[in-house]
Order: sequence, then C-alpha cells, then structure tokens
Amino acid sequence: MDFSTALRTERLIAIIRGSDAEASFRTVMALAEADLPLFEVSLSGHDALTVIQRARAELGDAAWLGAGTVLTAADARRAAEAGANLIVTPGLGAGLEESVRQGLSTLAGVLTPSEVIAADALGVSALKLFPASVGGPGYLQALRAPFPELPFVPVGGVDAAAAPAYFAAGAVAVGVGSPLIGDAANGGDLDGLRKRAAEFKAACAL
Repeated sequence: MDFSTALRTERLIAIIRGSDAEASFRTVMALAEADLPLFEVSLSGHDALTVIQRARAELGDAAWLGAGTVLTAADARRAAEAGANLIVTPGLGAGLEESVRQGLSTLAGVLTPSEVIAADALGVSALKLFPASVGGPGYLQALRAPFPELPFVPVGGVDAAAAPAYFAAGAVAVGVGSPLIGDAANGGDLDGLRKRAAEFKAACAL
C-alpha cells in the first residue's frame, strides 16, 4: 500500500516523542498490535534513530515508519539510514528538500497558503497543517477552498473529540501525539495507551 492510500485508509498517524528509548520502542509495538500502523518517531525524542532501527527490524520493510522533526539534510539522511520510509517536517527547509530528492514519502509542515504552494511545488506526499490548533477545523476548511485537491493532515492539539470535525472539514488523516501516547513513551502505562488507541481508532473511523 502506498503512503497516500495508507493515509486515507488508516486516517491516523501516531506521533511518538519519548524521553526513554526502550519505552518509545514498546509504544510503537503496542500501537502496531492495536492495529494503528502509521508511526512517526520524532527525532527530538531520546535516541530516536535507535527506536526507528529497532522498530523497522520488528515491523518489516512494508510498515510505514516515519521520522519526525526532520530539520536538516543530515537529519533526513540519518533517518533514512535508520529505516524511516516517511519523513515528517515541522516546516519547509533543507530536511524536506533532501527527503524529496531521495524519493522518500514526505509529510511537509505548512500553515499559510504560501507555504502550501511552496510545498506542493516540491512534490511532497501530503501537507501537515501545523499547528492545527491555531485555527482549528474552520481554518482547514478555509484553506482547502483554494487547494481542494491537496491532502491535508492536521497535527497539533488534535484529540479524539476534535478529530471528527477535522475530517468533516476535509482532512484525509490526523496526526496525534500526546492525546494518544500519554506518558507511554516516557515509561508510562501501556494499558492506558491501548485504551486510547481504541478510542482514536473509533473516532477516525466515523
């Protein structure tokens, strides 16, 4: 399944940013077991490249395993070497350009119409509306008016209650960090994570 199809089918990217690499790895595996198969491991988390390497070894080549907070060309290269096949950026820049050059699937951080135009011109896979909480679903709906065919993925402040409104406004998927992950990636409760995963899966299936 290509990334565009996976986004539209699964409708949820889980964002893992942990202070404990072992806990972050366990979080990825718990989400996979809960049938949430799209992951972004943020490079701002502790030892994130090792988490990506271990997760790739466990999940196999076909899994969509992303590296997030990719800022520089070196970040993009290291993430790809670790096994990431999806690159997620908070904005435009060298990390995004290098990822596109390598032919990796890319989720590019945008907020303004000018950034949408620039990202689309690069040939990115999808557009990460970040931080989505700035304008909420109403802003996404307004932004889609001039760009009705482009795939938007709101990230930042999206919880299970808000997700349906973003889908109603035209999002193809949502990206969710702490409202889904909680403290699991810092060594916290995996049972709570599994419960939240079920709640988000239900919210994104509506």
